[in-house]
Amino acid sequence: MTNPTDSEARSVYLRFRRVFGEPGARSSDARKRSQKTDGASVPFGSNRDPLDLSDVIEGLTSQLGWNSPLARSELLASWVRIVGADTAEHSVPVGIEDGVLTVQCDSTAWATQLRLMRSQVITHIARSFPAAGIQSVRFQAPNAPSWKRGARSIPGRGPRDTYG
Repeated sequence: MTNPTDSEARSVYLRFRRVFGEPGARSSDARKRSQKTDGASVPFGSNRDPLDLSDVIEGLTSQLGWNSPLARSELLASWVRIVGADTAEHSVPVGIEDGVLTVQCDSTAWATQLRLMRSQVITHIARSFPAAGIQSVRFQAPNAPSWKRGARSIPGRGPRDTYG
């Protein structure tokens, strides 16, 4: 004779067994997890040491393609270190466009002097900031006044008109 509570318990057990599987058998996921590889996900194993913050940031910037813009901004910020304090007082880097660094000088004499030092400046930039991609440097003299525009301008050659 079967006990009615025994059959109910048995049916619940069989249902759980059907839903959750047999307690002794392992699922396919459990079999996959049991296969271990050497050094994988082991505490204090290989490649588990924490990284320096500088390494993480360097990896992130190279992954996102920020190396060139960061190198360019660092180049502009360290102009004093590149050309020296005396020269940096009379010249200011204005910007970088298409691999050309533009530098605004205080006078034409400083612009000429820096044009003579161009190869040394480019060499120093290429050594210190290779990711900036600077191919040449353009030194600008201060802007000269123009007589071509204004309320009292007239068409013609301008101030050279009276010399001959």
